[in-house]
Amino acid sequence: MEQPSISVFFPCCNEAENITSLVEKTLNVVKGFSSDFEIIIVDDGSTDGTGEIADSLAAENKYIKAIHHQRNLGYGSALRSGIEAARKELIFYTDGDGQFDIAEMPQLIPLMKQYDIVSCYRINRCDSFIRKINALCWTKLVSVLFKLKVRDIDCAFKLYKRQIFRDMRLASTGALIDTEILARAVSNRYRITQIGVHHYPRTRGRQSGANVKVILRAFKELFKLRRQIKKA
Repeated sequence: MEQPSISVFFPCCNEAENITSLVEKTLNVVKGFSSDFEIIIVDDGSTDGTGEIADSLAAENKYIKAIHHQRNLGYGSALRSGIEAARKELIFYTDGDGQFDIAEMPQLIPLMKQYDIVSCYRINRCDSFIRKINALCWTKLVSVLFKLKVRDIDCAFKLYKRQIFRDMRLASTGALIDTEILARAVSNRYRITQIGVHHYPRTRGRQSGANVKVILRAFKELFKLRRQIKKA
């Protein structure tokens, strides 16, 4: 793990104001601990020019790849595309909105000597009160349903060993994706640890995670996933 092989990807929907600075900072951070890496931008049907910026960044740097969904397919679909495109031994993802500091990512690497997944939790989460309450209730619900001991199920700052996905057939297309990955990982006896990372206010662009359609899709997929896990 001294020179880890790592894929870093960003699911993005309308993050034209954030993606360039995020990718540039990521390049500087990852070059500090590895020479075997790739950065993948997953454009989930953006309409603000995110896709064009991603293509431009990829054309300028051999370590960067751009993937496009012709229309918005959902957060889960974006994560699945990033995971499927990843070719390195470790897979890290964070959102393209700039609410996390990518410089905190290297501290996760040494933990992979003992664990298969590092699932982070937000320190001083910088979201509205309602959003934080919704997240707390959701985490409690899925933790009970799938017997997960995770503090912040949807924290978009996670590191995986790529091998865990070899026999994992993901189905979620929406916000349930993090729950599905961790629930299937626990079912397959993979080891999970947690660590806190800082969370910052969104300064550019608009949030979409609290959209009513996103929430309804998550609940629809939730009980379907529970049936599948119980049958496994």
